[in-house]
Amino acid sequence: MSGYLARQSVIVALACTAGVLHAATEADIEKSFFPYKHGVPTAAGVTPGTVINKGNVANFEAVLDPGLRRYIQEGAVEISVGATTSFDLNKSYVDATREHVAKVKLGAKPGELVGYVAGRPFPEEPDAKDPRAGEKLAWNFRYGMNWGDSLAISPFYWKYRNMDSAKVERNILFNFHFIKYTHRLNQAPTPEISPNPSKLYRATYVNVQEPQDVKNTQLLIQRYEDDLKQDDAYLYLGFQRRVRRLSTGQTTDAFLGSDIMIEDFEGYNGRISDMNWKYKGTVNMLMPFYNHSDMKLSDEYKEPDDYKYVGFSGQGGCFPNITWQLRKVHVVESSPVDPNHPVSRRVHYMDAQTSAMSETLVYDRKGDLWKIFMLGMSHPDSHLAKNKGSGIVLFDAFSMIDVQAKHCTTGQFKGQVDAHMVPVNLFNVQNMRGGS
Repeated sequence: MSGYLARQSVIVALACTAGVLHAATEADIEKSFFPYKHGVPTAAGVTPGTVINKGNVANFEAVLDPGLRRYIQEGAVEISVGATTSFDLNKSYVDATREHVAKVKLGAKPGELVGYVAGRPFPEEPDAKDPRAGEKLAWNFRYGMNWGDSLAISPFYWKYRNMDSAKVERNILFNFHFIKYTHRLNQAPTPEISPNPSKLYRATYVNVQEPQDVKNTQLLIQRYEDDLKQDDAYLYLGFQRRVRRLSTGQTTDAFLGSDIMIEDFEGYNGRISDMNWKYKGTVNMLMPFYNHSDMKLSDEYKEPDDYKYVGFSGQGGCFPNITWQLRKVHVVESSPVDPNHPVSRRVHYMDAQTSAMSETLVYDRKGDLWKIFMLGMSHPDSHLAKNKGSGIVLFDAFSMIDVQAKHCTTGQFKGQVDAHMVPVNLFNVQNMRGGS
């Protein structure tokens, strides 16, 4: 029996044994993780080196999201096309998908997932006839490999910019840290961190380094394995010297006066059960994926290891200086369950190979376009030496543009796959009180 048929038989056998009917086959898994093995997407006129600007944008409408297309049409920015490259994910993650996929199914209601162990929960192609296809893609995002078992973004520079005047109104220097407690594959301990009495899935810890008026402001978000349980979120304000718990509604406030909400982090930073999810189709689109070391990088910041950051240009300095790849993309719409939410819907452009939400359009309660989120993704093998071979997609630069206010917040990352920089004791309230 061929290797392909053998693996497919194992998947079918596991499905029958577990009593779970799962649509994925070995062919689906191969297609999900290696979509460019037999060729990259093509579109008329879209070749490496092509520059898309106000004069020719009408020729490329099919491969641009409406938000980016709007700014190119207005002459606010022009973009360059780069070669499509495969962002092969960590082998342990792909192998875990093969081993456990037959055990996974959706629960009776959104936010319930049954039988998940590790890997991509639903590697099969989304089916437009499946009313829960969008929810399955949301689970693929939640359990993706976009930051591995842990990741430090240190340093992390944010700028608040006026698009009309190009004035930088504020600079903030952060350190961000992310950790998974469960479903770990590559960093000890695996498969989970113990003890974990609260049954957390992951946590995010943020510490402000500069400027002085907000120095040592800290944010801690603890997300539970049970998606139906509300996140715990805490904020420490250095000048008040106390930790306060954030209400659910405060995660949709402007974070430290920026254009980004806590819920906007990573494209979507909330629970599956907080949104209604709809699959809108699969397309080939230009996405902010690139090789960091091939970009024209900024000399603005001096790092001891000579690391250089992605720069920004275009109107107001709101657009990253990167190349855009033509990639296979799943379009997913999320709309809040809570009718009082400030957002009516988000349209996420999810990279099919990595499940990263690197482009998101945010619409206000009236249904008008409000914000455009671009999250640049670098291949780890063209980055810091410690990131090479990690098989994760590195956050590298972001821009959140408030279309209505003509304002943006930009971010420049130094993402580091380094478990020593992400000790588990960072992610508790006691650490915040210590002012570390």
